[in-house]
Amino acid sequence: MKEEPKPKLLLVDDDEEIRTQMKWALGSDYDLSMAGDRAEAVQAFGRERPGVVLLDLGLPPKANEPDEGLATLDEIITLDALAKVIIISGQGEKQNAIRAVGAGAYDFLVKPIEMEELKLVLRRAVHVVYLEHEHRRLREETQVAGFEGMVGASSEMQGVFAYIRKVAGTTAPVLLLGESGTGKELAALAIHQRSSRKDGPFIAINCNGIPESLLESELFGHEKGAFTGAHVQRKGLIESASGGTLFLDEVGELPPPIQVKLLRFLQEQTVQRVGGRQEIQIDTRVIAATNADLKQGISAGKFREDLYFRLAVVVIRLPALRDRGDDVAVLAREFLQRYAAQNNKRNMAFSPDAKRALYRHNWSGNVRELQNRVKRAVIMADGKRLTAEDLELTDLSDTQPATLREARDTVEKEVVQSALRRHQGKITSAAAELGISRPTLYELMERLRIPKADRGQEETD
Repeated sequence: MKEEPKPKLLLVDDDEEIRTQMKWALGSDYDLSMAGDRAEAVQAFGRERPGVVLLDLGLPPKANEPDEGLATLDEIITLDALAKVIIISGQGEKQNAIRAVGAGAYDFLVKPIEMEELKLVLRRAVHVVYLEHEHRRLREETQVAGFEGMVGASSEMQGVFAYIRKVAGTTAPVLLLGESGTGKELAALAIHQRSSRKDGPFIAINCNGIPESLLESELFGHEKGAFTGAHVQRKGLIESASGGTLFLDEVGELPPPIQVKLLRFLQEQTVQRVGGRQEIQIDTRVIAATNADLKQGISAGKFREDLYFRLAVVVIRLPALRDRGDDVAVLAREFLQRYAAQNNKRNMAFSPDAKRALYRHNWSGNVRELQNRVKRAVIMADGKRLTAEDLELTDLSDTQPATLREARDTVEKEVVQSALRRHQGKITSAAAELGISRPTLYELMERLRIPKADRGQEETD
């Protein structure tokens, strides 16, 4: 079996004795490079491209001040915004820690270093690097697959993509369910683009955005003179979408008379324009979407049961962003890169406090809310680091950890819970992915107070 390559690690410290100690302590687990000053560090980073860097703040020519170390940190982050830089320094003042973390450092440890703590922080950092690069790979694969801008590495979204692949080649009506902002129109467009109708029109209408008095004419068209103001004959959207796809968003808001006419079209594939008598044969596929509970609407007498079953031949549920795990980070980076390029702002990245805020926010507006917050932040931000304040997520500050230890525990808990979810609670598999033993993972779960419900079914082997 081919041996896995060691993760790359760069150590930047002007103390030769410390470099020797670190080589003995970490050399068996990491492909270790070393540097003694800023110039060597930047050169080594550019050559080796390590995912993780251990950086001493006190570097020559001013080894008693943090400025040279902070300048090195800035150059490394500029070269690779995904690099995880862990600050190691004898300068334990809180102000230096705040400056380093605010400038993009991943973590901060004070000399003398507890080696077991350092190894744990390194394992976590390496794992986060792996996750971020894996997300980037999955995102690129998803985009190549042609899902019309849909991005998601989570198992929930991969399931959605699988449904789209299966249903796209059929003529069956599809009902998309999900909260507002989850991407229902993008899913409908993806189905259309992967179908034999892709060269035909894709027409979308929000059923709640048009007055009831105009909706019938908008959908089914009208004949000249059918009502006041009908000066010419006009095709409706169903007819205009012939040979393609009609997307009915918020279909649960259709008034009862329109529901009757839509049901007839789905049954017979014909429409009759308002004021007309001729039955017009139309070949239009209907994809509907709603964030409402249509079954509750049926019970309340507001939505026809027979129409529901006509629309819901295939049902695809779009998950809420808060249920998509690490997709929050994947999407945030996608939007950051997109809008930074559009606004000619290079090398932008999220600060640590922004990353924590992204994970903690409930995202009631889902992907649309995330997209809007990142877009606005890119436009308004003065520097290269987007903060929680730039994202207007500072209302979470009262729940953020007060110390670096609490911050590390928070991130560590998120990583462990994410691994457990991916492996359906299987301890052995999750521990292998995290690069730790089963007993260590159990200890972590106890220390981080991960409830049994999050662990899944524990293995007995």
